[in-house]
Amino acid sequence: MGLRDKAVVTCAVSGAVANKEQCPGIPYTPQEYAEEVRRARDAGASMVHIHARTPDGTPTVDPGHYAAITRAVLERTPDIIVNYSTGWVGLPMADRVGHITGLRPEVGALNMGSMNYAKYSPKRKGFVFGFVFENSFDDIIFLLRRMQEAGVKPECECFDVGHVESVEPLVDLGVLAPPIQFSLIHGVLGGIQATARNLAHMASVVPDGSTWGVIAVSREQWTMVGAAAALGGNVRVGFEDNFYLPSGEMATSNGELVEAAAQIVRLQGREVAEPDEARAILSLPAEPDRGAVTGEG
Repeated sequence: MGLRDKAVVTCAVSGAVANKEQCPGIPYTPQEYAEEVRRARDAGASMVHIHARTPDGTPTVDPGHYAAITRAVLERTPDIIVNYSTGWVGLPMADRVGHITGLRPEVGALNMGSMNYAKYSPKRKGFVFGFVFENSFDDIIFLLRRMQEAGVKPECECFDVGHVESVEPLVDLGVLAPPIQFSLIHGVLGGIQATARNLAHMASVVPDGSTWGVIAVSREQWTMVGAAAALGGNVRVGFEDNFYLPSGEMATSNGELVEAAAQIVRLQGREVAEPDEARAILSLPAEPDRGAVTGEG
């Protein structure tokens, strides 16, 4: 089976919103992150997406906490691809990227446009939350330049079709170089909604030669994992996006979510990529430089 038939499975182990009261499996401490990543890797994940937290569960962008978490993760699972978030509301841009420039993970995720970001409750007849997630072109260019300087590959997170099509001027400016890695995000109110038809259209505007994967929020995740696997894309699961297995039971670990995703991928006649295969698929260096995290570089 060639690389074209392999799917990269990413696990977003914690996110920055939910807590242990909502889902006991969400990791807080470096050791909990390390164990969750190991479970995800054993189930088939080749990349881990990290939002750092302090040991009491508070979300943080402090590079020190990112470093402690990443060292624990790599000690337990040395071959995993490490991907950091830059998503945050209300912080200066330099703070949103400091952990990436300082620690140089293999991949850095960034949001490719501004949007209303909300959740509505029909039962309450009101919005559970709602805010403007601001990501101007100036801010995107700033993040891309910092990643470029650090040798970190951007993961372009796109909440709608226009976000995908916004890469053209960034390529022309030289701040984003093909092949581009896209994450197509579905199910956030204010962005494109989670349907297989929407995913097929969104994937159709991804530039030739680039790679894409799906991120879907809540229980619709499983429909979208199946659609992405059938369309030749990569997939992401994990407690950041959804707590529940296809059966409706709450997962006890990220590993259970990855195991379900891997099974869906295989039912589409594909196989999950090992980390070395995932690096080749995503155009990452075969031998990652871990020195900034381990202190050896």
